[in-house]
Amino acid sequence: MASSILSLASASLSSLENKGKLNLGSNCLSFDRDKNIPFAKTKSLSRISMVASVNVSRFEGITMAPPDPILGVSEAFKADTHGNKLNLGVGAYRTEELQPYVLDVVKKVEKHMLERGDNKEYLPIEGLAAFNKATAELLFGADNPVIKQQRVATIQGLSGTGSLRVAAALIERYFPGAKVLISSPTWGNHKNIFDDARVPWSEYRYYDPKTVGLDFEGMMSDIKAAPEGSFVLLHGCAHNPTGIDPTPEQWEKIADVIQEKNHIPFFDVAYQGFASGSLDADAASVRLFAARGLELLVAQSYSKNLGLYAERIGAINIVCSSADAATRVKSQLKRIARPMYSNPPVHGAKIVANIVGDPALFNEWKAEMEMMAGRIKDVRQKLYDSLCAKDRSGKDWSFILEQIGMFSFTGLSKVQSDNMTDKWHVYMTKDGRISLAGLSLAKCEYLADAIIDSFHNVR
Repeated sequence: MASSILSLASASLSSLENKGKLNLGSNCLSFDRDKNIPFAKTKSLSRISMVASVNVSRFEGITMAPPDPILGVSEAFKADTHGNKLNLGVGAYRTEELQPYVLDVVKKVEKHMLERGDNKEYLPIEGLAAFNKATAELLFGADNPVIKQQRVATIQGLSGTGSLRVAAALIERYFPGAKVLISSPTWGNHKNIFDDARVPWSEYRYYDPKTVGLDFEGMMSDIKAAPEGSFVLLHGCAHNPTGIDPTPEQWEKIADVIQEKNHIPFFDVAYQGFASGSLDADAASVRLFAARGLELLVAQSYSKNLGLYAERIGAINIVCSSADAATRVKSQLKRIARPMYSNPPVHGAKIVANIVGDPALFNEWKAEMEMMAGRIKDVRQKLYDSLCAKDRSGKDWSFILEQIGMFSFTGLSKVQSDNMTDKWHVYMTKDGRISLAGLSLAKCEYLADAIIDSFHNVR
């Protein structure tokens, strides 16, 4: 019946007006001259019912997607009018006044680019050549054999997310059935990326809630138990969301088991230089694996360390056993990128290339990175001091200091995290992660009160 109504409703109004009524067996379609609305009359137990004709969308079967668990936090924060509200959900650096920060060196380079009259022409599929050279050398070191021997296939990507997505497509296409091992927990978008690329994944143990530290034995056991030739997704530094990194000695052992099992390491490096303040220290894990002669994948992002969140600038690097293999791999990365986004944006790539390629600007950047990393370290220390001073229960809060980077994993449960938001107006992800980059020294005591109340009084 509905389909008959819809098809007849598309007839011209003049035709309906002229005919007035069109017989459909026992049913009929009439036209209301006053309201210009066609309607159907059906006989049912001597009653006449009116059914208004409506346009049913072809997309009717598409359900509402759930809100993003991270970005949705910011929307809720904006709607809150409380004076002490804190947004510790999104990983974006803020000043002590809790305002967004554009690096001075970025402003300087953008001014130079404007004065030069840089054009907006398309980049090649693989991106800006000067950027690709700079980013690979920044990651591995300019004198690294993998660079000297041209064994790294690098293409510019749409920040970390886009770079991971291109790599996932490569895995799906050339390693069919291969599984990606992902830490439990991990960044909220990792699973989405591999699901979207139809790459199977499973989790390896990482976080130990009893110690609020690394479950190293569980991690090693799960990596050993994985099918040979699996991809192991590792956070190069400043693990998101826990802030817990393996020690240098543990990294050696992780490399041992990956090598023994013939696994392929896949690093996500989103915080180089932003975690410790040192570009070299934060790349140590990646360089360790490369020095062993392992083939590996590395996704990079410049959202955090250069504050280029909206520029979507990053790269995917694949270290191969030979220059010939790297050339072929790069050709396939380009082939994947072409129908996905054609070519990457130029603005952020030029910013990075100009800064890294100029010694004076490069030193300015390193100084600003150290400043940002230092502010987060100061906030981390002040939060720890406030928790220890206010909490009389004897609980050990030292894990706050043992974590690194912009995040801290508080160990709070979902219901305790809800209390943080509902009672204290502290917005955070429901896994207990807080972004210390969004916290000021002035707000540390308030946050400590909220954590202590939620931890001890909410079960």
